Amino acid sequence: MNLQQILIKASSQLKIKNIKSYKLDSELLLAKTLDVSREEILLNLNKEIEQSDIKKYNYFLNLRIQHKPIAHIFNYKFFWKYKFFVNKDVLIPRPETEFVIEQILKILPIKSKKNILEIGTGSGCMAISLIKERPNCRIVAIDKSLKAIKVAKKNAEIHQVGKKVNFLNIDVDKYFSNKYDIIISNPPYIKNSDLLSLDKDVKFYEPKIALSGGFSGLETFFKIINKCNRLLKNNGVLILEIGERQGKKLRKNLELKRFNQIKIYKDLSGKDRCLVSTKNH
Repeated sequence: MNLQQILIKASSQLKIKNIKSYKLDSELLLAKTLDVSREEILLNLNKEIEQSDIKKYNYFLNLRIQHKPIAHIFNYKFFWKYKFFVNKDVLIPRPETEFVIEQILKILPIKSKKNILEIGTGSGCMAISLIKERPNCRIVAIDKSLKAIKVAKKNAEIHQVGKKVNFLNIDVDKYFSNKYDIIISNPPYIKNSDLLSLDKDVKFYEPKIALSGGFSGLETFFKIINKCNRLLKNNGVLILEIGERQGKKLRKNLELKRFNQIKIYKDLSGKDRCLVSTKNH
């Protein structure tokens, strides 16, 4: 059997299971099996595959057939410019969140020495990416999940920024500290009623605590906005990743809390994705 034949067979198995990225995933799993790049696979489709590698490939393939995410099979995910360790205890970093990083960097000159707080750090991918781009800043990253904090600290060690980012296992409700120049967060923003309709990859393998935004999907946002009155300096900036239909309600809530200069930025697919606002009292 050659590489092309095994890919065709694997793709059809994944497609039957309603895995949208069936072709790409079959190629990524084969690249992992053979320890080569995906490009190398595609350039050598007529190459024969050994029986021992077929066995190994089928093991990976069966995990994906059960809807286990590729990131969990590999235990890593690329985000921004970097590779991050991930497991079932943290949300898999999304490309949409890279758009939020872009917006943050736009208001942070390269030599900035700002104090930044991240609420709900998960894998630590945002905090670590930011400190590597703006090494003079100081970042505290909090999460109420101890398991998530362990993953974030592991990633900080991998990227050698363990002394530059302070990871703390604490809920924002219980956090009282110095006032910050910038607060960032990608809170859970899916309505409880929508959790059941999520793809199986997400529903069965990613932590509910990182997905569920309560009855309205906005509960965690409102909690963060309330707490920002204490945690943000005057003229401090709050930057949130938001769901595509949440901007209007969040704008209203921020205005009530006397935030201004509220801007909502759309991602590459034209959906509201990032909200930036300034505390003004």
